[in-house]
Amino acid sequence: MLWIVAALSIAVTGIVHTIRTETRAASAARRMVELQAVGEAAIALALQGMTAPQAGPRAAWRRVEVPYDGQVITVEIGTLNGLVDINRASPELLAALYAVAGGRNAQAAAALAQATIQTRLQPDASGRPLQFEATEDLMRVPGFDYDLYARLRPLVTADAQGSGRVNAQAAPQALLSVLAEGNTARAAALSNARLQGGQAMDTSTLHGEFIDNAVGSRYRLQAFVPIADGAQGVVLRVVDLNPDQRAGLPWRILNAETWMHAPPVNGV
Repeated sequence: MLWIVAALSIAVTGIVHTIRTETRAASAARRMVELQAVGEAAIALALQGMTAPQAGPRAAWRRVEVPYDGQVITVEIGTLNGLVDINRASPELLAALYAVAGGRNAQAAAALAQATIQTRLQPDASGRPLQFEATEDLMRVPGFDYDLYARLRPLVTADAQGSGRVNAQAAPQALLSVLAEGNTARAAALSNARLQGGQAMDTSTLHGEFIDNAVGSRYRLQAFVPIADGAQGVVLRVVDLNPDQRAGLPWRILNAETWMHAPPVNGV
């Protein structure tokens, strides 16, 4: 009898644990869906403002506060060529990226840059350069490991379709360090000035051969959605502002991601 009671107790404990686990998973999934919906709505409103007839010239980078559903969502808007285009970047820019942001020594960075060029120029079945369809394709480059890719992922794109140079006005701070030839203090000062003033940065101290001030039709929009427990959701959309004729939409979504930042621990 005691054995039966013990077995039933273990079974009940397992069932309770399973129910609690499933409840937590369902709650997390629901929260993710909710923050994604809010972020997408804020991004759509920001895009409507960008494409309105009275919008005027498009800036390379800016932050807008979008009121939605009783809260204010910060949306960061940056031209996609504010990142390094792995399909068009020069060997010199790639080498600088791998050295400064990737932590490789100069010789290894230059060799990896050449390997990147060779990989994207490999012919497909029709003889045209294969190129990279997504940033994950960097893992096809000999000598590229996941740790390096994880460090560089926020700084690169395969979709900018520009000159292969970087619009410094929209570059993340880590990429500004690359353009500043490893001068992290200069990059931080430029990034802080952009955040505080919202004005065009003085890029005269950056590596001029890596910079292009053109603003294309492709943008990267990030909506930062506050969550009650102090966490923050991030909804990212890469869009082409040219109309999607097939879908009948005023823009095209090229990439979509959503993730969550945990709340700080002890204020950190």
